[in-house]
Amino acid sequence: MTQHTVVVLGANSFSGQDLVDLLLDDPRYRVIGISRSPERSAVFLRYRRRADLSRYQYHALNLNRDMPAILELLDRERPALIVNFAAQSEVAPSWEYPEHWYQTNTVALARLVNHLRRQDYLRRYLHISSPEIYGTCVGTVREDAVPNPSTPYAASKAAADQLLHVYHKQFGFPVLWVRATNVYGAGQQLYKIIPRSIIYIKLGRTIELHGGGRAVKSYIHIRDVSLGEKAILERGRVGQIYHLSPDAGVAVRDVVERICRLLGKTLPECTRDVAERPGQDAAYVIDSSRARQELGWSPTIPLEQGLAEVVDWIDANWQTIRTLPLTYEHRP
Repeated sequence: MTQHTVVVLGANSFSGQDLVDLLLDDPRYRVIGISRSPERSAVFLRYRRRADLSRYQYHALNLNRDMPAILELLDRERPALIVNFAAQSEVAPSWEYPEHWYQTNTVALARLVNHLRRQDYLRRYLHISSPEIYGTCVGTVREDAVPNPSTPYAASKAAADQLLHVYHKQFGFPVLWVRATNVYGAGQQLYKIIPRSIIYIKLGRTIELHGGGRAVKSYIHIRDVSLGEKAILERGRVGQIYHLSPDAGVAVRDVVERICRLLGKTLPECTRDVAERPGQDAAYVIDSSRARQELGWSPTIPLEQGLAEVVDWIDANWQTIRTLPLTYEHRP
């Protein structure tokens, strides 16, 4: 059996670690993870609960500061496949430090791709894009929709996508894109709305609903997204964009209400409405017909089941989780 080397950039992220875990289920793959921070604990890294990690290695390297070491590692290992989750991804602080978002999401990417396009080992490069590049989604938003970003974060991701389009067009760079909607699941960053709401309720704190929680999101379980990403990496058409999304959107307010019910509370008991954040798009609802029809992919984990899973994960790790910060801590 031929074994392929896959490099996952951003392997220490919530989405990256889940794909690493899924790839390690497949004996055809040897996986190398790269992220800027030290490897986290098994509370947040699903793959670290495995008994055998002989097909995985991890390197703490920063795209902005350690690019020569990253390129040397890639040239030494000669991966046939690369998946890039590495990005500054939070929306609100991108207004304060837009240059950091562009440095990581666009400038560092340019240096990486310009090197990789000259190498003969890379067969497929899967880039993790974002539906936020579309701005507020009106009607059926397909992969050919015109970008209309509303925040510096979204603009930096749109710029990255355009850069990759240029390299594909001019040099045949083997890029594929995936744009998944709002991922969630056990192990997610604690400042995200779903785990944070559960923690706040357990601590007796009030949840603030920006804009009354009326923004519509498309919540999709992280394992459904990872299964889609693996299918795109293996069988997607090079040069194509693929959407991964659930069957329908749901207002943030309704999601928090479901969490309240799971914990035996009511929405009025646990929340208060506050002003909306700058650049908040009214809806992220995108069409994922291409992935469903070409790859046979579809989401399988209902929201109610996924929310209960996050509650169980927080309960099981409460003594650790209760001591951790619940706000985003920016690092350039």
